[in-house]
Amino acid sequence: MKLIFAVLFGLLLTACSSSGDKGRDAQQEAQVDAEASARIHTELAAVYYGQKQYAVALDELKQALNMNSNYAPAYGVRGLVHMALHEDKKADDDFEHSLDLDSNDSGTRNNYGWFLCQRGREKESMQQFLEAVKNPLYATPEKAFLNAGLCSSKFGKLKDAETYLKNALSRQPNMKEALVGMAELSFAKADYAGAKAYFLRLSRNGADLSAAELLLAVRVERKLGDRNAEASYKLQLRKRFPESREAQLIKSGG
Repeated sequence: MKLIFAVLFGLLLTACSSSGDKGRDAQQEAQVDAEASARIHTELAAVYYGQKQYAVALDELKQALNMNSNYAPAYGVRGLVHMALHEDKKADDDFEHSLDLDSNDSGTRNNYGWFLCQRGREKESMQQFLEAVKNPLYATPEKAFLNAGLCSSKFGKLKDAETYLKNALSRQPNMKEALVGMAELSFAKADYAGAKAYFLRLSRNGADLSAAELLLAVRVERKLGDRNAEASYKLQLRKRFPESREAQLIKSGG
């Protein structure tokens, strides 16, 4: 009888253990499914954000956070949406909360830094950019260096801006925004040959220049006395942006 009882008790323990394992497995599966769903909704929200469909993006993010209320990237993307809507307090809170959940997310740090820069909070923005590039696992540090450079230039820190933009170009030599930034800085310090060199790099890369960038190129060539190059940039400006303010400036000799 004792033997039978011992066998039965052993079987009962095994059954309980098996049931517990299945319960844990089911719980883990549910967590994985919830995280996957939160990721998909967040990725969709990022697409809608890029298309300026902010209401749809917010709905996707709501669904993401319903699936996983601690999914850090969802808060980061929602911060961008609130930034676009000029809901600054909400944007600030979302960026902060995202980084509280995942302090190693350099992409969110870069985005938060850009938000802070656009809102005139220079010191805080630079802290975010520099924290972002410290992370050895950050796949695109050139983006944070670029934004640090553009932000430094905005606040008149031209030497810092040059350092950061060169760091960006050392990692991605054909980055259009960094090349344009360096052309602008070169022009500002009367290094017209340097500015021309950056525009030549842009031309070799087949970059599409904006009206403002073409106007700068015209002024660079005018300073250097290269009438042919100046005429070429003028023609591009008038042809591609005939109604722009920059084209009107060219007509009036600006």
